[in-house]
Amino acid sequence: MSNPAPQGALVLGGAHGSLEIARSLGRRGIPVWLVTSDNPLATLSRYVQRHFVWDGPGRDDAVAYLADLAARHRLHGWVLFAGGDAEVQLVAQNHEALGALFALTTPAWDVVRWTLDKRAMNARADALGLAQPLSCHPRSRDELAQIGLRYPVVIKPTAYEGRNAFVMAKAWRADDLAALTARYDKAEALAGPDRIMVQELIPGDGRSQFSYAAVWERGAPVAALVARRGRQYPVDFGFTSTYVETVAVQEVEDAACRFLASLDYSGLVEIEFKYDARDSTYKILDVNTRSWTWIALGAAAGIDFAAIQWQVACGERVAPAAPRQGAAWRYLSRDLVAVAQEMLFGALSVADAARSLRPSAASAVFAWDDPVPAMLDLPVVAARIVKRRLARAGVSPAAVPPPHTFTSSVAPSKSPARTAPASPQ
Repeated sequence: MSNPAPQGALVLGGAHGSLEIARSLGRRGIPVWLVTSDNPLATLSRYVQRHFVWDGPGRDDAVAYLADLAARHRLHGWVLFAGGDAEVQLVAQNHEALGALFALTTPAWDVVRWTLDKRAMNARADALGLAQPLSCHPRSRDELAQIGLRYPVVIKPTAYEGRNAFVMAKAWRADDLAALTARYDKAEALAGPDRIMVQELIPGDGRSQFSYAAVWERGAPVAALVARRGRQYPVDFGFTSTYVETVAVQEVEDAACRFLASLDYSGLVEIEFKYDARDSTYKILDVNTRSWTWIALGAAAGIDFAAIQWQVACGERVAPAAPRQGAAWRYLSRDLVAVAQEMLFGALSVADAARSLRPSAASAVFAWDDPVPAMLDLPVVAARIVKRRLARAGVSPAAVPPPHTFTSSVAPSKSPARTAPASPQ
């Protein structure tokens, strides 16, 4: 039996990407509910009508929990968005069961497995002839001396599974064999030798990093754009973007389309590349099959990814649209720090810094019609930065209190949000 026409959206986990999904759909009068186990940012939005707290997508009864939620609250046929990698894996591996309850925006596991595990992603890219950083998968510390890569290198988890210092840091830098050995020992203790990869660190800062972002349906793009990371935090070895702008780079678009077409892909996607000036190539780094931090840039450029994905899930026709070039997105609280760091390192003058901080068309957190998340973003960010710094140092994040406390498992119902336009930061 087919699902009824979607009446609302249920978002699983996530932070800034999930917040933008809620705003995009909520402004259109579409009810948005959230299920989370981690970052509370999106729960603060006036466009999230209800939120629920669970133990996370890794729990044994996660599918049963969602089925019970759908039955109790009559959510049958609602559009299901995955806000994080663990949520993507849950939906992909239980595609048939969850597809009987919701309209899914995540493809099945036979597609997703090529994106969540970096070994599989690299193998797929290699088979397609796509450029990628040199990497290896040492099976023990004894093999590190023979990896054949130039330093500096990065040591990364092949998949972001679980919550430990290695996974939370996403990557550790090593400038010599001694540092790599020390990092490897910590990573092996946390993730095991089968979950570790060592990769060359391509020269260049955030300005060398590009992304292809899109909604795809049945192996073809519905709407897409290419963006460049203008600044990142930290500036030398960025964990997250702080300033992103739309650009036109055909090589990035072509490479991304080859990868996605080979999977007959459907859903939201963001693929990261880094330009390597040594051989003038754009090298694939990551494939994110869920909402991403700067997804709000799409609407500022004329391509509202959340709204388009909703239309696709509802079976509606989407009118073709070209992205506006030069549209910008900023994560203000972190971008101020990034600007200060670049000035301190002599990479940015005072005049250039002032010009670079001109108002952007899209913001990571702030919106005039939804101000509460921005008001509480700084304390949440501060707590998470402390966790991140400890993770980079190899210290367990368990010693740091979580950046939020929920007093109940169900948030009180909010009155329906009125449609209101987004405003620039």
